[in-house]
Amino acid sequence: MLDTNMKTQLRAYLEKLTKPVELIATLDDSAKSAEIKELLAEIAELSDKVTFKEDNTLPVRKPSFLITNPGSQQGPRFAGSPLGHEFTSLVLALLWTGGHPSKEAQSLLEQIRDIDGDFEFETYYSLSCHNCPDVVQALNLMAVLNPRIKHTAIDGGTFQNEITERNVMGVPAVFVNGKEFGQGRMTLTEIVAKVDTGAEKRAAEALNKRDAYDVLIVGSGPAGAAAAVYSARKGIRTGLMGERFGGQVLDTVDIENYISVPKTEGQKLAGALKAHVSDYDVDVIDSQSASKLVPAATEGGLHQIETASGAVLKARSIIIATGAKWRNMNVPGEDQYRTKGVTYCPHCDGPLFKGKRVAVIGGGNSGVEAAIDLAGIVEHVTLLEFAPEMKADQVLQDKVRSLKNVDIILNAQTTEVKGDGSKVVGLEYRDRVSGDIHSVALAGIFVQIGLLPNTHWLEGALERNRMARSLLTPNVKPALRASSPQAIVPPFLTNRLSSPQEKGRKPR
Repeated sequence: MLDTNMKTQLRAYLEKLTKPVELIATLDDSAKSAEIKELLAEIAELSDKVTFKEDNTLPVRKPSFLITNPGSQQGPRFAGSPLGHEFTSLVLALLWTGGHPSKEAQSLLEQIRDIDGDFEFETYYSLSCHNCPDVVQALNLMAVLNPRIKHTAIDGGTFQNEITERNVMGVPAVFVNGKEFGQGRMTLTEIVAKVDTGAEKRAAEALNKRDAYDVLIVGSGPAGAAAAVYSARKGIRTGLMGERFGGQVLDTVDIENYISVPKTEGQKLAGALKAHVSDYDVDVIDSQSASKLVPAATEGGLHQIETASGAVLKARSIIIATGAKWRNMNVPGEDQYRTKGVTYCPHCDGPLFKGKRVAVIGGGNSGVEAAIDLAGIVEHVTLLEFAPEMKADQVLQDKVRSLKNVDIILNAQTTEVKGDGSKVVGLEYRDRVSGDIHSVALAGIFVQIGLLPNTHWLEGALERNRMARSLLTPNVKPALRASSPQAIVPPFLTNRLSSPQEKGRKPR
């Protein structure tokens, strides 16, 4: 199961264990059970602190295995294969169970230990999902720290019957005590806040007590991280707030156009950005989104950022680096069937539609790449492009046109997502040439029509153009700056010092 290189790396990690770990497998006669048995036996051979045993009498999913300590039943469980993107989740679960500390903030770890209540979490993932590990790892850690919290990470490819019964059409999909809890990427802080209902209020109260910043960057993607590093290097009191560190980068699998780095992955790049920022005195505020900007009433005054949690942060200068989000079709049925057949991540959710018919909306590079990838998984792909021609690179167009199970429809305006009340069953589109309405029966719709700037929270405070991009110039709103693709970017921090006689000073 594990090649020589993986065994060498895993052996080194297992040397960090400070207490014994027991792997208890519950198996059947399936090929997947044999695969898991082989994997666990190999892991146990790599450390004298890890033991492996079978107990096929337990009333749990088969195949599955518990990671625990001898004599205990506390700890995370994996049902199905923990390979692919989830192998890291397996390694971390071994380390945490074996006494190696998590790198999360001590205050957050204590908050998890103090959670009062019984919670049984189930997370469905796919091995190709790059968004799933964050959720699986967060809930695994909670299961290690708090004996009243249980978590089973379930490979949807192994337990297809559950995927169908529970109508899971997007991963990661999380259930708690048998009820839907959430879908899509969630941070540990976000999950804890949903379980510990008073956490958000306490966090807002703590943020309200923070002193004003010289510079507050809103948005913690690559642009925000760069702005934070430059600001902190000048000795400026710097704050960096965002919903998730890395932003859209986290949703990208392979990155090949980041100059000086021939190829990397979104998760790795986001981790490198966070490590770089942590080298400086930057107050990083995670899991917070801006809801309103209140510009200073007078030049030289403090601007305010109101957050969705109810906190208010103040700063002399604001740098807006909020990036963009997936653009919606804005048609009837889209919101109703989001995560029930309407999805935006072909890598994450594609395997859930194996053998089914799907549509891809959008003929740009993202849409055509999605159609190509999905064609190898699903029965059939219908690609709909609004314009008279696709906008993707020619090499991608040639590839998608060569695929026998892909139909391409141009001049197609999607008008409605059709469903049966619980899941997508088709869509309707209008032929923009004839005006005729057509129906297509299918199970999934992958929306790939570009991005929309995250500027809704600036309404009433800053001017935006018809594409929702913020328009900022040196003479508009003193000490407000933009540092992201959705804005016209003026010189960095030209007006950081707000007294009139210093406005002409050049940044160093």
